[in-house]
Amino acid sequence: MALALFVACVLGCTKSGANSASERSASNSNTSAPLERATPHADIAGDYTVVGTNENGSPYKGTLAVIKHGEVYQFRWSAGKQYDGVGVPNGNVVAVAFTGGSSGKGCGVVSYQLLNDRILDGVWAYWGVNEMGTEKAERTSGSGLAGDYTVTGTNPNGSRYKAALSVISNAGGYNFAWSNNTSGYGIKQGNTVSVGIGGPRCAFVAYEITPEGLDGVWGGYGSEKTGTEKATKK
Repeated sequence: MALALFVACVLGCTKSGANSASERSASNSNTSAPLERATPHADIAGDYTVVGTNENGSPYKGTLAVIKHGEVYQFRWSAGKQYDGVGVPNGNVVAVAFTGGSSGKGCGVVSYQLLNDRILDGVWAYWGVNEMGTEKAERTSGSGLAGDYTVTGTNPNGSRYKAALSVISNAGGYNFAWSNNTSGYGIKQGNTVSVGIGGPRCAFVAYEITPEGLDGVWGGYGSEKTGTEKATKK
């Protein structure tokens, strides 16, 4: 069975408020420079064949086109039906949010690197916007990934914002809730955290860049099980 099994239920999250879908709450506050990130990613644009498993273990296969748009990538699958989304690279990981059909409008994704036991250094984007924003979150309470954070960031247009962030462990992943009326669900893989935002219509996958292509993990909101996807470059 194709990817359709999880498109409708992956992300139990919402975004509301007066800001546009490509902009977080702006602020004129100064944002401290991020700590050193992982080495730059390889260019992943190209055509792929994909094989994967759904959360229940059933297999699927199809094709994937990855198209570079400025700082981000468009992901377009043909796997039983068409799916479209946005991906942001961060070191050796690409985080993607997507939905069914030819438009992923409204879907967004954040990719964090854990720089130490309390700093999350991230990039984020929304479908249809060719530039990324940046975000740095510093944990002020809690332990591990879960806890409360202070956030500073920069929108794609250069405006800056500040917010508070709460991260709560939930089944196989984490609930993320920002004070600027954004929420999402994230998966931790090693020293990276990938968070999908945009509502229950937006599915989510986190890929590791490999010499052969992309090796991914995806999961539904609150689910203790995950699916897998391996994309091999043609």
